[in-house]
Amino acid sequence: MSIKAVFFDLGGVIVRTEYQAPRQHLAERLDMEYDDLVRIVFDSDSAQKATVGDVTSAEHWAMVMKRLKRPDSEMQTIRDEFFAGDIVDRELLDFIRSLRGDYKTGLISNAFDDLRTFIVREKFDDAFDHMVISAEVGAAKPGARIFQIALDQLEVSPNEAVFVDDVHENIEGCEKLGIKGIHFKDPQIALQELKTLL
Repeated sequence: MSIKAVFFDLGGVIVRTEYQAPRQHLAERLDMEYDDLVRIVFDSDSAQKATVGDVTSAEHWAMVMKRLKRPDSEMQTIRDEFFAGDIVDRELLDFIRSLRGDYKTGLISNAFDDLRTFIVREKFDDAFDHMVISAEVGAAKPGARIFQIALDQLEVSPNEAVFVDDVHENIEGCEKLGIKGIHFKDPQIALQELKTLL
């Protein structure tokens, strides 16, 4: 069956940490290891709860500040520094927009409840027919439910869909359902792989 829908992950695909230095400087300023800082923000108990909407992003960041032993008044500065090395891949977004005449496009992201606001602010919500954000639907990758929600929203069956993600487990998760997965490591290689399927 031919492909009718293309889904993309956000973090690590459309938005990538291209420059480690700001995060490294922040870790040094906080007198901690880089990996520990990343774990607190993305893999702590409160992060996992925020990913499925059990706590808000604001509540999670309040917990982050407690773990870092810093006052809430520094929260915005620390958040800005933490994400300062991230870039939005505008070229990739233009490619996604170019697909919209012939294919349905969707976003499937494990993210907190403030992601949609970020996407609108960065002006790329127009690249997708639908966005499935884990905190909004109460389900996360690599579980089957979030993929099924995305398929239902675009009214396609698994064998009519492709999903691009940088995390191997998420590719395995979508393929269990019958969605074709592309493991994103490099933008050009991933796009080449995608083009051969379309």
